[in-house]
Amino acid sequence: MRLRTLTALAGALTLSLMTGCASGDATGSSSNTVTYWLWDANQLPAYQACAKGFAKENPGLKVKITQMGWNDYWTKLTAGFIAGTQPDAFTDHIQKFGQFADLKVLEPLDDLDIKDADYQPGLAANWMGQDGHRYGAPKDWDTVALFYDRKMTKDAGLTAEQLNSLSWNPEDGGTFEKAIAHLTIDKKGKRGDEPGFDKNNVKVYGLASNGGGDGDGQTQWSPFTGSADWSYTDKARWGSEYQYDSKTFQSTVKWYFGLAKKGYMPPFSDYNSTSNQANTQVAAGKAATSFDGAWMISSYAGFKGKDMATAVTPTGPSGKRATMMNGLADSVTKNAHNKAGAKKWVAYLASDACQTVVGKYGIVFPATPAGTEAAVAAYKKKGLDVSAFTEPVADKKDFRTFSYPITNYAADVFALMHPAMEDIYGNGAPVSSLDEVTSQINFILNQ
Repeated sequence: MRLRTLTALAGALTLSLMTGCASGDATGSSSNTVTYWLWDANQLPAYQACAKGFAKENPGLKVKITQMGWNDYWTKLTAGFIAGTQPDAFTDHIQKFGQFADLKVLEPLDDLDIKDADYQPGLAANWMGQDGHRYGAPKDWDTVALFYDRKMTKDAGLTAEQLNSLSWNPEDGGTFEKAIAHLTIDKKGKRGDEPGFDKNNVKVYGLASNGGGDGDGQTQWSPFTGSADWSYTDKARWGSEYQYDSKTFQSTVKWYFGLAKKGYMPPFSDYNSTSNQANTQVAAGKAATSFDGAWMISSYAGFKGKDMATAVTPTGPSGKRATMMNGLADSVTKNAHNKAGAKKWVAYLASDACQTVVGKYGIVFPATPAGTEAAVAAYKKKGLDVSAFTEPVADKKDFRTFSYPITNYAADVFALMHPAMEDIYGNGAPVSSLDEVTSQINFILNQ
């Protein structure tokens, strides 16, 4: 059924492209306008500033920016590819681009002369398709760190130095689990590591939940599986086999979700993916810490009545700390109404001219070193220490950074892993159930 759905989608896209139904002007494009979509409202002002700079450098050419929420964004983009209402250029995600490239709805960007060395390591290379063509110009990057409530950690007797020196293992959780247990408080005031602690009546959890993590676990279990030296697939990019059946992966996941069974992390029944994200749990005082991405720095800093700080991820069995280093890019659609203008705009977005402007807003870390430096300075001006996010990129000796999994059929991987991980988290399904799921995923991947 899944394969037939994908085949049907590919057929619909191919038909629309071949019949030229994408030649309409529904997106508002013209010879002097480039339409551009993004999903992050926080970044909209920065890119509006870039659009003004672009217009000055390209007289007679302007950019029309449309921002919409994450879910609506991908739904409308996919529908746009079929109906011919796609934008000229858009913010792309590494999870999506493989399938888009395979369906041939993206324009190759080889002529933009994007060089790996001009960006933070690994960012540019991730956007090379299996056919050897480039489909994305590096935009920004993010890593994951441990956010914590300073008052709660101080009351628990934990210092910033201790929180930046935690380690873990799948047997007893190490000093990380001890810290999380001590930060957990039940409704009678007992901490998680004290006699009489009631795990079924918790007032404050030591660690917030971000759900099951689907197939990537970016802000859930990936700092742990990464520091256990596990990799998603058999190759860094375009692997042919996922490795969710690995003993290393399964033992890590079993320990991680075991934190909820012990009462140190909210049970799945308390987690709601739309209204109870980790950041809202911390903001409401229901959790003392949370793993989250750099894109959330400003959100945590804005919590009313909270004094928030960040710590690096804990050291794992590999002897290193680990974090996913994800990076967005800008792509041009194959049937862009203003393809020439779109390419100029995407090249401008990937240049220091724009990336330093974006960096000065202190919202994200732009892909170029100069853009990153501008962002760090902007955060510092706001009184924010972001070293927990930047240190992993600079220190390859003690940190391992790894990419979001890059393969075909990402939608199918999600469709299988989303319920599987929620079943383990919420229903106590054995981690060995991932063996069959892995076989199904790898069967699809090799069609």
